[in-house]
Amino acid sequence: MGQIEWAMWANEQALAAGLSECEGGHNPALGFAGAGSGFWELHPSAAGVLVCLLEYPRSKRKKGSTMERCGQKYLTAVVKLLGPLTRNYYIRAVLHAALAVPAGFLLSTILGTVCLGIASGIYLLAAVRGEEWRPIEQKPRERPQGGGTMKPPPSNPPPRPPSDARRKQPEVGG
Repeated sequence: MGQIEWAMWANEQALAAGLSECEGGHNPALGFAGAGSGFWELHPSAAGVLVCLLEYPRSKRKKGSTMERCGQKYLTAVVKLLGPLTRNYYIRAVLHAALAVPAGFLLSTILGTVCLGIASGIYLLAAVRGEEWRPIEQKPRERPQGGGTMKPPPSNPPPRPPSDARRKQPEVGG
């Protein structure tokens, strides 16, 4: 059995946490980010957006194929541009843990806070195991050759069974 790639699980957990933080910071009864505009009300929504932007691009798996998310290539370029700040899972673990602390003071973002804390722990485990974020590179599509791909039609007819087997068998039970 192969080794577990922990970063894949942390990515899904952190993306769910980011979405939960975005939704938790928005209370329809009180308006966007609560009644006040203090740090504790505004932080979860901003942290959720940051986490979603960071976690949306999936990392390439070591073995097997990785299914790319829709529109991931645009955010992959941004994550690649930030270099070791986003590639290193130690940094991601610390970042997610730091973003989870202030969000824990609002009841509406407790779920996102817990998920972000779990994602931070999983990222720490992935970093200890030597994993790091790698972009999914698009393979250049090979253009088909004009004359090489077309096969000529068969020159012989398909094989047929012997004439004895071609005769109709009498039906039983009529």
